[in-house]
Amino acid sequence: VQLQASGGGLVQAGGSLRLSCTASGRSFSTYGMGWFRQAPGEEREFVAAINWSGPGTYYADSVKGRFTVSRDNAKNTVYLQMNNLKPEDTAVYYCAARQFTTAQAMRVMSSIGTWGQGTLVTVSS
Repeated sequence: VQLQASGGGLVQAGGSLRLSCTASGRSFSTYGMGWFRQAPGEEREFVAAINWSGPGTYYADSVKGRFTVSRDNAKNTVYLQMNNLKPEDTAVYYCAARQFTTAQAMRVMSSIGTWGQGTLVTVSS
């Protein structure tokens, strides 16, 4: 599977953005999907993920209650709805995929099989 992320941009603190990640291929529903981010000078970190099967999700503590991950298997797309954005959310956001993987297991970066190209989110104060 190949991934194409979009939806990043510049937003003021307190605002919202929705990121999208569309996958090529015919087996999207068999992939656990996740979002990671990398701020300038920082290591890449886990943000959120959704099960390959069923509605299970998992979030980093820093985004719980503000971000929501969802998927539309008919559109081969996973979304990250980001509300109440903070300047510390500024980063390049990457989507990721790993087949037959739960949301909780998706947070292990070394196990990720496929990465998207990243989309920049900038939150101004």
